[in-house]
Amino acid sequence: MASGHIAHCLGSLLSRRGSATVAISGGLHITGAELFDDVRRLAVGLSERGVCPGDVVAVVGFNSVDYMELLLAIPYIGAIIAPLNHRWSFEEATHALQLVRPSAFIFDGSYSSWALRLKESRRFSTIGLYLSMGDPVSTGLAANIVSLDHIKRSSRGSTAMEPVSAPRDVALICFTSGTTGRPKGVAISHTSLIVQSLAKIALVGYGEDDVYLHTAPLCHIGGISSCLAILMAGGCHVLIPKFDAKSAFKAIQEHRVTCFITVPAIMADLLYYARKDKISECKTVTKILNGGGGLSDELINGAYRVFIHAATFSAYGMTEACSSLTFMPINKPELEETNKLSNQSEGVCVGKPAPHVEIRIGRDGSNSSSPPMGKILTRGLHTMVGYWGNNTVDTLEPVRNGWLDTGDTGWIDRTGNLWLMGRHKGRIKSGGENVYPEEVELVLSQHSGVAKAVVFGVPDSRLGEKIVACVSIRDDWRWVDARAEHQGEGKEVSTQILHEHCRIKNLSRLAILITIY
Repeated sequence: MASGHIAHCLGSLLSRRGSATVAISGGLHITGAELFDDVRRLAVGLSERGVCPGDVVAVVGFNSVDYMELLLAIPYIGAIIAPLNHRWSFEEATHALQLVRPSAFIFDGSYSSWALRLKESRRFSTIGLYLSMGDPVSTGLAANIVSLDHIKRSSRGSTAMEPVSAPRDVALICFTSGTTGRPKGVAISHTSLIVQSLAKIALVGYGEDDVYLHTAPLCHIGGISSCLAILMAGGCHVLIPKFDAKSAFKAIQEHRVTCFITVPAIMADLLYYARKDKISECKTVTKILNGGGGLSDELINGAYRVFIHAATFSAYGMTEACSSLTFMPINKPELEETNKLSNQSEGVCVGKPAPHVEIRIGRDGSNSSSPPMGKILTRGLHTMVGYWGNNTVDTLEPVRNGWLDTGDTGWIDRTGNLWLMGRHKGRIKSGGENVYPEEVELVLSQHSGVAKAVVFGVPDSRLGEKIVACVSIRDDWRWVDARAEHQGEGKEVSTQILHEHCRIKNLSRLAILITIY
């Protein structure tokens, strides 16, 4: 039976946008025909170097045209792409690599030290192929390292090969943002990625006239799914290595960007820079999609003042559901009464499910609340295949009778809007990343001077939620604040000492940014 494949968008891109620019990165401009040819040559080259259907290929680097081509070329030959979070430490990355056991490792120059350490380690014998995005000489690892450009130039096989799929239709392993350096690998199918892309095209309104700025990294499901949506819509991609407000505004003005995605921290940084640099209006942007936490009224009003022609949407979702579950247009708070409802005791309104998404509220027998409130469950083609481990997929943990437990609680009103009440698993959403309080509490409690720790999230206009820890220190230990002098007796605890303790214990960088009381 024929099935969908994310690389099928290439044929449409060639016929509709063959001579038009579809990707820009610095001074590099790529046409639809060039992208079509590059992806197919890269796919053939990977196959010739031993990458087989079902193999996992790990990728780490900043956003680039090479990275975008890999998102299509690796699945093209039935292999599975596993993007590593570029914010991780090497130690955090090794946990993910041990989980997926890749046969190939592809990196850009910023991560050549990772490649060197992996090559020298005996723990990663499954990696038989190392490839660089960019000149391998510039990485300092020229020996036995081949560049992607070389692969594209030297591939000898037929580029007329048809796309094939990995077992169980898996295209991507996207890692959840684990707090203690032990992320889970979420296996996502071609079908899930396609229906998510089509939903974004239908609801946000992406089209071939759009110029999309990559503000989100291509290691995150939000960045990946939006990238694929623009590829399928036939729009143009503007890639900056990683987000900063100055580079983003420069790209918006230079390339007349029409759309991008945000999390609250990105929007806050854009608005701060606009005020500082006296940017009053940005007229080309017509679509903004926000995820990773709701925008405050202050950020919404600021967005409407700067991006005066933009329709702004908010999305609620998770990696295990291939990004967005619900969508909601955001209106100006001072003009629209509907937005005021979102801050009442009924919870936060996150909009209606996308057409391909089914949502229901799971209640236990003791819950008699009105309206019915309980666990937010979802099912459909969008849900993950399962968690990846030991070269197989485990579907048992979060899925029961086809329903995926989101970990959140909420209720559905009479018009079909989903209202988010909280997280029954205690997850904190900070800066678009998941942080699990119990994991941070465990690490803090391992410090000799800490008797007990409680971690929770508090609202924050930039991050969505800020991580706060309250610690109780042991009787024979002394708390030292930033202004006090350390006596050097060894039984002192301070915010700085606990931050360093968390870093040594490989707590993720985001979770280390905790406010300790």
